[in-house]
Amino acid sequence: MVLSSSIHAQKTMDLNKGKLTVEVWSDIMCPFCYIGKRNYEKALAQFKYADEINLVWKSYILDPSINADSAEGKSVYQYLAERKGWTVEYSKEMHNYVYNMAKESGLNYNFDKMVVANSILAHRIIQYAKTLNLGDKAEEVFFSAYFCDGQDLNNRDTLVYLSEKIGIKVTEVEFALNDSSTWLTLNKDLNEAEQLNITGVPYFLFNNKYSVSGAQAPEKFLETLEKAYKNWKENSSSIAK
Repeated sequence: MVLSSSIHAQKTMDLNKGKLTVEVWSDIMCPFCYIGKRNYEKALAQFKYADEINLVWKSYILDPSINADSAEGKSVYQYLAERKGWTVEYSKEMHNYVYNMAKESGLNYNFDKMVVANSILAHRIIQYAKTLNLGDKAEEVFFSAYFCDGQDLNNRDTLVYLSEKIGIKVTEVEFALNDSSTWLTLNKDLNEAEQLNITGVPYFLFNNKYSVSGAQAPEKFLETLEKAYKNWKENSSSIAK
């Protein structure tokens, strides 16, 4: 029996009360989002008050129009060349640049193996994972599967396998993929992104006040963490008086 996602979500909220919230809009198809995640983690490892930070992942869909038929047989180089109006040669140059950028962050991208896929199904699983306090684990598993291992995220069996790695039971996967709650929360994230005029990801929002856009260096994330934390603490103290 699958528990209501609202019950799981309430438990997660209780666990994260009294923490500074960092929200990040991201798409697992975005190579800069994985780099941004890793650089943020490097900054967090240097931050004295890391245990007082609550990271909340938000969905963003770069290309909702992708379907299995239109993407079948296309390399990521060809897909992006067609989408951007580039030559395939130029697309390969851009991917090589991103490969080196990822390498600097400790990630080993394998664009030759990548299977172009629509990320919506994975995002629905991520939304369910968030209710179990597994949002960060879900992002890591899907990023690695897509960019490093060449896993097909349009394939249901693959999604079940990856969900198990996250910590989601097989019986819960169909719930995550079909229940209206995951679709509603996904769309809520997309609507929030529109309201914030987010046109590119990753987009980090600290304490609903300070933002970092793109795969910035760890130093930038650390600087913003320190600034947001100081502001949050000052406001918390004034409210308590």
